[in-house]
Amino acid sequence: MRLSAPLATLGVGLLLAGAGGLWAAQSAPADQTSADVFAPVVTGTVHQALFALSFDGQRGVAVGAAGEVQLTEDQGRSWALLEPAPTRLALLGVDLAGDRIIAVGQQGLIVTRSAEGQWRNADSTTKNRLFSVSLNPAGRAVVVGAFGTVLVSEDSGTTWASVAPAWADYAVDGMEPHLYATHIDAEGVITIAGEFGLILRSRNSGQDWELLHKGDASLFALQLRDDGVGYAAGQSGTVLRSADGGASWTALQTDSEALLLSVHGDGSGTVVASAM
Repeated sequence: MRLSAPLATLGVGLLLAGAGGLWAAQSAPADQTSADVFAPVVTGTVHQALFALSFDGQRGVAVGAAGEVQLTEDQGRSWALLEPAPTRLALLGVDLAGDRIIAVGQQGLIVTRSAEGQWRNADSTTKNRLFSVSLNPAGRAVVVGAFGTVLVSEDSGTTWASVAPAWADYAVDGMEPHLYATHIDAEGVITIAGEFGLILRSRNSGQDWELLHKGDASLFALQLRDDGVGYAAGQSGTVLRSADGGASWTALQTDSEALLLSVHGDGSGTVVASAM
């Protein structure tokens, strides 16, 4: 099944982004239900959709429809509207490292924000919809999107080059799979995930790719932590777990058939997935 991922979650406690704003929840006392502790921190009309979240320490950014960008400096407890990105298109993915921000979206859109607060449009070399971006502290970045799109940048998003795998080697009938999630670590190791349960990895900036997982369910979300634990989530309630930095994956039982669109494990044993 092919679709974009319009809901994101990150731990603050718990922070959700979706149509109409952002909601935060802290852990509930034993005599309270989850409904007692959820509270909106940013609200808007139902058309004011926010599609993606990213955090680097206390600092976080949320992006959405018509180039909207919101920033937090206190781990999501309060938010301020930034000047919009230079576009009226929807921003579907975002990442930040320090003061740098890269956001991606419709029609091959890539926009970057410098440490000085200046927005710039980057030439992505594609018109395919872009769903996810990952930026490491050294300024190396990877973007993935529709029809097998994989782009890398070595200069904090200023310039981009295609490094898509030879999909005939990995995908069903040589199809170019939609890719929904990506991660690049501090050493530049790239991991991508998407349709057909595909998880691939490159250790040399996309010159060569290694197949790590393949299955029936599309994967819409990916988290790889510095401690080596990772999660991927997707179609039909699928959740995969890795204990070795993503080199191998094990399916977890969820008793759900929902479309899981994001996943986050906080390191204390709590894992949260948001769903459609």
